[in-house]
Amino acid sequence: MSGRSGMRSSTAGAAAAVVCALATTAAALVPTSAGGLGRTPAPRAAHHAQAPADTCVGPEASLRPSTEDGPAVRRIKERGKLIAGIDQNSYRWGYRDPSTGELSGFDIDLVRAIAKSLLGDPDKVIFLAIPTNQRIPALKSGKVDIVARTMTVNCTRIREVAFSTAYFEAGQQLLAPKGSPVKGFDDASLSGRRVCAASGSTAESELAANSHGSTVLHVPNQLDCLVRLQLGQVDAVLTDNALAAGQAAQDPSVGLVGKPFTTEFYGVAMNLGATDLVRRVNAVLEDYRRGGPDSPWMVAYRKWLASADLGITAPPEPKYKD
Repeated sequence: MSGRSGMRSSTAGAAAAVVCALATTAAALVPTSAGGLGRTPAPRAAHHAQAPADTCVGPEASLRPSTEDGPAVRRIKERGKLIAGIDQNSYRWGYRDPSTGELSGFDIDLVRAIAKSLLGDPDKVIFLAIPTNQRIPALKSGKVDIVARTMTVNCTRIREVAFSTAYFEAGQQLLAPKGSPVKGFDDASLSGRRVCAASGSTAESELAANSHGSTVLHVPNQLDCLVRLQLGQVDAVLTDNALAAGQAAQDPSVGLVGKPFTTEFYGVAMNLGATDLVRRVNAVLEDYRRGGPDSPWMVAYRKWLASADLGITAPPEPKYKD
């Protein structure tokens, strides 16, 4: 859509420049502590989707909570720091606030709650910014203890990593420029158009199963898709509606179109063998949800996400499998 750049206001153009600069550096910047940054080569994007293996029932069911210390919890306590894989460029979820330089967002608040429970101090965290397609490798290699990065629990992923109970419910939805002919996830809207998805994401799997005649561009991080959209290199972005709402808040010239067509539950991911840590994180989530409108979960939701108008009034109910 070559005329798209003409639809941008000067304000949106400035936003694009800022976001583009953020996205260029985000994949290469890895925080080595809660306050410092080290530089590492950005991983190359994977250009194949996950196998569409979502055939199990209730993958969001997790282990019942426990506060007993096992091997994984003891390692964290001996180290004195929780190592968390997070995003630093998803507005409202995990991003570096340009005014303070601090990591902020819904996922960041949850990580700090876990650190406080384990170590008595919400600041005893080493945050590692990891691309979408490196979340599972980082857990398998032991590089991180947990990943709290808008990660959907599904049947493919539970074969490779363990998850907490669900802490958020979202759905796949398209993001497109306002006034765009893209109106929904269907052939009429997408045939012959270009759609962006982050490698290793649920969106990538959905497009692999049915692209509706579109050409798919794969990028390392969700924010990279917003940049491609702003530059007119793609016609739409497919991602979770909760993430897309944050991107729309960054650039008011784009917005959500159509309706969510999946139900996705976010969970905190951990190494498959760290069952004691899974139970401990689930204990933290039980407390995090407790308290109705005054629960820590609702306080965080009102702070970061209520303005996105996602129609959410409470956290998802936990499901257990033992």
